[in-house]
Amino acid sequence: MAVDPLLGLSIGELCVKLRSGETSPTALARAAIEALDSRGRELNAVATIMAERAMRSAEKAEAELASGHDRGPLHGIPWGAKDLLAAVGAPTTWGAAPFRDQVFDFDATVVRRLEAAGAVLVAKLAMVELAGGMGYEELDAAWTGPGRNPWDLDSWAGGSSSGSGAAVAARLLPFAIGSETFGSIVTPASYCGISGLRPTYGRVSRYGAMALSWTLDKLGPLARSADDCGLVLDAIAGPDENDPTSVQRTFHHPAPKGSGQRRHGFRFAVPAGWRDGTEPQIVDNIEESLDTLRGIGTIEEVALPDMPSSQAARIIIAAEGASAFENIIEDGRVLQLRAPSCRVKPHVYAALPARDYLRAMRVRRQVSVEYDRIMAEYDAIVGPTTGDVSPLLTKGLDRSTRSTTSAPIGAPGNLAGLPAIAVPNGLGDRGMPTSLQFTGRAWTESRLLAIAMEYQATTEHHRAVPAG
Repeated sequence: MAVDPLLGLSIGELCVKLRSGETSPTALARAAIEALDSRGRELNAVATIMAERAMRSAEKAEAELASGHDRGPLHGIPWGAKDLLAAVGAPTTWGAAPFRDQVFDFDATVVRRLEAAGAVLVAKLAMVELAGGMGYEELDAAWTGPGRNPWDLDSWAGGSSSGSGAAVAARLLPFAIGSETFGSIVTPASYCGISGLRPTYGRVSRYGAMALSWTLDKLGPLARSADDCGLVLDAIAGPDENDPTSVQRTFHHPAPKGSGQRRHGFRFAVPAGWRDGTEPQIVDNIEESLDTLRGIGTIEEVALPDMPSSQAARIIIAAEGASAFENIIEDGRVLQLRAPSCRVKPHVYAALPARDYLRAMRVRRQVSVEYDRIMAEYDAIVGPTTGDVSPLLTKGLDRSTRSTTSAPIGAPGNLAGLPAIAVPNGLGDRGMPTSLQFTGRAWTESRLLAIAMEYQATTEHHRAVPAG
């Protein structure tokens, strides 16, 4: 079944068509439901289609718009939630067989805020089981099966927000919400050729989201463009009394005039040694992107601190994940997980000495201080989002050799809670997408979005569509 081309439009373009009467919220919702039920299932991108709730919300949005009640740019726009967000009307399975029947009677804060903005939730989207927190090595680590990439069904959509990335890339939905603890927004954005925004830790409430690593988990949008990511972040950002880690920080997109946001003359840093371990075609695409960026700013090479960021992050995730899922480790339900590696590693994680966790947290503090010092000098650190293109599903995930967690600043960026945006920047091996990442100082999402929007205004990579 052909996907309605309207679903391939940006949020801004859909806004115009909704308000001109060229389409309607109910028409878009029906189109998204049909697309997810056909192409979405082929991609293993769907956990649950929420047709009843979607049509009810779409009808409400349609009536409001007809009466002149306009909630803003997301009003009437269909979207999908990674299946770790609680939402009334569907199970919240966390991608894992032991939780296939888990139902919550409330909406996550992100879901509530998007509903308040008039967006129409149409589906829960597939994900790697338990957001990958049990250290999966298999690419089919989800009860829904392997996340297939719309650019090539024999390739991986990325983890752990696989369904969110695939659904947006395949033009089944204008945007989706994913989560990131250690690469789970930017990696599917990179592999699927879309834009993905990881907010600063604390920018978005996680109330109602599965907890994997309390001190690292973040929620953010995957969408067509940087501008679309900004529109979604504008709706979901802000403090929440139900999440004590959420922070009172103002965010508006686009940023208000006179806010001090720079539009030209950006100062970029590119890490020394970023080519190491990066596929040749990705190197070529990054070099071309750097040439483009020289048109809007300056680029300097910077030596990043030699610190054990990756090791510290993995220890923190392992220890906090073992605590979060202590019940299924102790009662044996962990053996119901699909990936064999996920049935074994949790027992190892549960035995981690407290001293190792405390050492990792001390390293984390040092990383945060050092990177804040560096980031104070630049508008963004620039580099490849991932060092490789999407791997074939016939291969495993060898974490010792593969660059699947946003090289070269993925680990320290997540450890320090820094914001980042990944945007497509061409095609690489096997004709698969490649990606450019901008990482900024904490709370500088507006500046990162301005940079990414400038880049996308002079390139066409974000408009590329998978042939399938």
